[in-house]
Amino acid sequence: MPNTITANDLKIKGVNAINAATSDQDEAFISVRGQNKYVVLSLEKYNYLRECELEAALHEVKNDLKQEKFYPDSIEEHIKRIKNG
Repeated sequence: MPNTITANDLKIKGVNAINAATSDQDEAFISVRGQNKYVVLSLEKYNYLRECELEAALHEVKNDLKQEKFYPDSIEEHIKRIKNG
């Protein structure tokens, strides 16, 4: 379970609060009024998650192409189709 930083600690201690909370983990929650509201990630973890997200999108596109789930329209026809709903 990630460590938690309160919004007040963040106001008072700034980046030092983030450094302390993430010293033994790649992520920490920031709580506001007792509720976890934000997540702070190390840049390495963030980049890894973005890469996973892009890999998943690429996989989805490849599946759509295999199943022929696409329109071979021109840009103009595509925009017209979108506008007409």
